[in-house]
Amino acid sequence: MSMSLADRVVILAYDPGVSPKEGGLPGLSVLKDVVSSINLFGIVAVVGALAVSLGVWAWGHHTGGHQAEANGKKGATVAAGAALGLGAANGIVTFFSALGSQVH
Repeated sequence: MSMSLADRVVILAYDPGVSPKEGGLPGLSVLKDVVSSINLFGIVAVVGALAVSLGVWAWGHHTGGHQAEANGKKGATVAAGAALGLGAANGIVTFFSALGSQVH
């Protein structure tokens, strides 16, 4: 007996039977190393951006350059937020993945 397309879509949408499984594809460890290296590169870049932003902030403050001071503050805030996001990336993904697995 053949099912209609609508019935198959409803069954697939209900339970596709897919869940994350480690070891299913070759190269997973290499991919993890690459992503970890990208994260480290991002953190190093944020350290540089924070140092430059703090320097611009101090320079603007001491020279009376209000625009430079404001841009330095903005850069420091963005760099701090980026550092927070990069450091918490694994935890954020884990949290939302666990939250998403509870949806039925």
